[in-house]
Amino acid sequence: MSDVQIWNVSEPYLRLDCSLGEAPFCNDANILRFVDIVKQKFHTIDLSKEPSSHKQLDLEDAVSTTANIGGSEEDIVVGAKKGYAVLNQSTGKLRYIKKVWDERDGPGKEASAGRYWVGTMNDPKVQEPTDEGVLFRLDPDLTLHRMIENVTIPNGIGWSADDRVMFFIDSPTKDIVAFDFNAATGAIANRRVFFHVEGEEGVPDGFAIDSTGHIWVAICGGAKILRVSPRGIVVGEIRLPTRMVTCPGFAGDDLLITSAEEPKPDRHPYSAEYAGSLFRVH
Repeated sequence: MSDVQIWNVSEPYLRLDCSLGEAPFCNDANILRFVDIVKQKFHTIDLSKEPSSHKQLDLEDAVSTTANIGGSEEDIVVGAKKGYAVLNQSTGKLRYIKKVWDERDGPGKEASAGRYWVGTMNDPKVQEPTDEGVLFRLDPDLTLHRMIENVTIPNGIGWSADDRVMFFIDSPTKDIVAFDFNAATGAIANRRVFFHVEGEEGVPDGFAIDSTGHIWVAICGGAKILRVSPRGIVVGEIRLPTRMVTCPGFAGDDLLITSAEEPKPDRHPYSAEYAGSLFRVH
């Protein structure tokens, strides 16, 4: 571990009590948005005005992932409880454009050519997650494609800078898998394991990819973010004061990190104190 760079975080950037914070994304106006899936909240912060600008909206359904709509400042497209929807960022109103599932959606992301990838899983409020989930791809013409079957807990998804490789996480496997990606058609092929979380407490959750191709992956239950090189080697580690780290997202050179509530507060009181908060690392 001598060649691994370490960052230590001792307190949150914004103290919150999210049950399941996810999907941090900073737009061109320097507005950070993220969601609380379980409490059905939509959060925003103007990063030029710091945490005091924090706002939140109540949502009628759970939302786990968001993406911009070209030419619109008010509306974004989201992966929601019943499918794909348009969310008004001022009112919190949802309008479904493609009802697909009756279970809980999982994290997703927009790829090149305007395709929107969203995973589904069993709603933990109803039953324990099984491998009934699917990673869907919605094209701009609203054609829906089932891209990966037998998914249990879909989480991180992203693409290499050259758009030739897609990365994906199904958390219980503890793998980041890679696929050859065809940007022209949206097709994927040649599945292989890029990185396996070996011997770590916790599982891989959301991730972000930096300008050098390194993957910053949240280890939920492990109180850390790992920085993984393009060769699949751990070269950095962010240590956080709560175990349930869920997803990082870049805002310039800074990394904003969401988290979830601590399921075992009596056993891990240090983790419970800042669980569900938002963290920031430069």
